[in-house]
Amino acid sequence: MSTLSKSAPTRNPVLIPNSPFADTDDEDIEESAGLTIPVDPNHQLGGSVRRASIVCGSLITRSALISSSPLPPSFITTTEREQILEDERSLLRDNHILPRKRSIHGLPWQQRPHDATESDPLLPHAGSSSEDSDILAANVDPTAKWKDSVEAGKITTTWQRETKVLARYSGPLIVTFLLQYSLTVASVFSVGKLGTNELAAVSLASMTSNITGYTIYQGLATSLDTLCSQAYGSGKKKLVGLHMQRCFWFLLLITIPIGIVWQFSEQILRPIIPDPELCRLAGGYLRVLAFGAPGYAAWEVGKRFVQAQGIFMASTYILLICAPVNALLNYLLVWHPVIGFGFLGAPTAVVITNWLMPLLLFLYVVFIRGSECWGGFSKKAIAFKSWGPMVRLALPGLIMILSEFVAFELLTLAASYLSTKHLAAQSVLATCTSVTFQIPFALSIATSTRVANFLGATLGDAAKTCSQVALWGSTLLGIANVTLLTTTRHDIGKLFSDDPVVISKYLEYILYMS
Repeated sequence: MSTLSKSAPTRNPVLIPNSPFADTDDEDIEESAGLTIPVDPNHQLGGSVRRASIVCGSLITRSALISSSPLPPSFITTTEREQILEDERSLLRDNHILPRKRSIHGLPWQQRPHDATESDPLLPHAGSSSEDSDILAANVDPTAKWKDSVEAGKITTTWQRETKVLARYSGPLIVTFLLQYSLTVASVFSVGKLGTNELAAVSLASMTSNITGYTIYQGLATSLDTLCSQAYGSGKKKLVGLHMQRCFWFLLLITIPIGIVWQFSEQILRPIIPDPELCRLAGGYLRVLAFGAPGYAAWEVGKRFVQAQGIFMASTYILLICAPVNALLNYLLVWHPVIGFGFLGAPTAVVITNWLMPLLLFLYVVFIRGSECWGGFSKKAIAFKSWGPMVRLALPGLIMILSEFVAFELLTLAASYLSTKHLAAQSVLATCTSVTFQIPFALSIATSTRVANFLGATLGDAAKTCSQVALWGSTLLGIANVTLLTTTRHDIGKLFSDDPVVISKYLEYILYMS
């Protein structure tokens, strides 16, 4: 029986003697979160599944991918396991090792006539309505066939197959990334028309909030990618909720210094930024934004709580609701003649959205799916002595994310020393390039997943084919992005600002950036 079959037994994780979990007194963590050594004797595609952390970018910073260690097959969720089995069967059918799927829904004139043989079923469509009936009719075990075929070197792939798979993998990611990034773009759109100072101040406030707040939340929450996944895979489902609670209280504690920094951000920025008006506007933006920080922390831990259970589309569904709501709020709170109050309406819309996202996620878990891992609030979650393993896992993720974000946000700081108009133009340039980055970024994640699966199954040639398809695909996407940015540059600049100087600087540099 395959280690990835639906009835695969649950295996306990293997503890490494020098594991960071070995010295903890918390028995729950010690038993469920030990480092594991994946072993896959059957050459399964799931032998090297990685559930990496995806960090969504900001106004200036591009999104990032934090790679994780391979998960053992017993820790893979049912959804992931079924997808891997389907991918294996598709490759077996492509290589004519399993019979191809046949459909009973074709029209009569679309069916190819053939002479009956002794092996044909008496009923025309018997055994051909589904993949399972195909396999039963052929009397083969797809798991055994897969292992034998890999060992015999019979498994190959084609560029058509890899194009289809990469498109299927990257499609939901593209939607999610664009929706997530639209939350930032909406504020830039709504504020940009107020004036050049306001547009530049949003960029400055975004830089400050990311370096001192959002990056910290996202980096520390990466610990749940390991803790929750391994707790769920080892069968300790209630422990998933306990890990989430620990991380939430940890982030809530971190929110106190973050809130203090944001409340006094105007005084902090004055010695750094030469324009005092920008400091005043950015400080006001951040003071309002601080009220949404706890909601954002809850959203980050909540996402990982459901993703550890294999519920990957929940965040996408919520963003499908929150993205248009956020755009509407920006219009109402910034521009509406009755209830709008100008510049500070933009951060107010962000605060409402930051609280709306975890609220909708909570309702999703309660009424739709994901509540099986919630065991109620526990005093163990606020026991500081049990936070050690979580903190040790969180710090590397924080350092990686923070270092990348700081490198990009320095561009904003440098632009502020040129002039306010340069900083405003930098905001428009960064927004456009970040939007176009989301699609190839999704393709890169899909490619890394597919290539890792092939390499884990010792299918080096298939991994090479997949990489070549991704290379050509990224080239075509790059050409499309260049074409889009250059042909629409005059219209895009006017969407963000009415200042002719800002627009001219955008037009001057967009050709180089594209």
